Amino acid sequence: MRTLKLTISYDGTNYVGWQRQVNGLSVQQVIEEACAPLVGGVAPTVAGAGRTDAGVHAAGQVASVNLESDLAVDAIQRALNVRLPADIRVLAVEDARQGFHARFDAAGKSYRYRISVAPVLSPFDRFYVWHAPEPKRLDWMRQAAAALVGRHDFLSFQARGAYVRETVRTLDRLQVTQAGDELILDCAGDGFLRHMVRIIAGTLAEVGTGLRPAGSMAGVLEARDRRVAGATAPAQGLTLMGVRY
Repeated sequence: MRTLKLTISYDGTNYVGWQRQVNGLSVQQVIEEACAPLVGGVAPTVAGAGRTDAGVHAAGQVASVNLESDLAVDAIQRALNVRLPADIRVLAVEDARQGFHARFDAAGKSYRYRISVAPVLSPFDRFYVWHAPEPKRLDWMRQAAAALVGRHDFLSFQARGAYVRETVRTLDRLQVTQAGDELILDCAGDGFLRHMVRIIAGTLAEVGTGLRPAGSMAGVLEARDRRVAGATAPAQGLTLMGVRY
């Protein structure tokens, strides 16, 4: 039995998210079904490093799977990509140590959130950005973002109804840049709560339009109350960029 590490890219538009669900097709299910012919037809469990939500994309998702196969890793990669739809690609397959688990062994993740401030959104961008054309002050957004970097309790930035025992996370990087009519939020940390990046994006957008002060982030963190933070930005603007081990 071999443990394989898969690096995967996908367009999440047509999926209910990474994780298998009863209410629709997931990325995990499609990849597991693609693996099945390699092991006699029974789909193995493919564990992802991050449980991306419906409509969220990935440029560098990592998954682990245990397979009983003598095929070379490049042959496995080709076999999977032949069976996968065009909106899911396996970028790399590597032999990993026995016991490697993509989720539990992850030391950090990086995400990118894209906001279009163009007056008219290109139809080619509609599945990959949040169209929010109101003028944004980058200096205000950057000031607010700087206050979130570091180790904090991010309970205010967790989706309602989500439950984890520990809501303290370390945010190593939160950069706000602009390229033409697009604002780009690059975020990296040791872990993220449900909808955390999307709530950060929604909150920073409110700062950028003047709906909340740039200096209010310390108070939002201290409140530990989801109602104090901004709106949850739409899923399609978010991409999981990579996973650190």
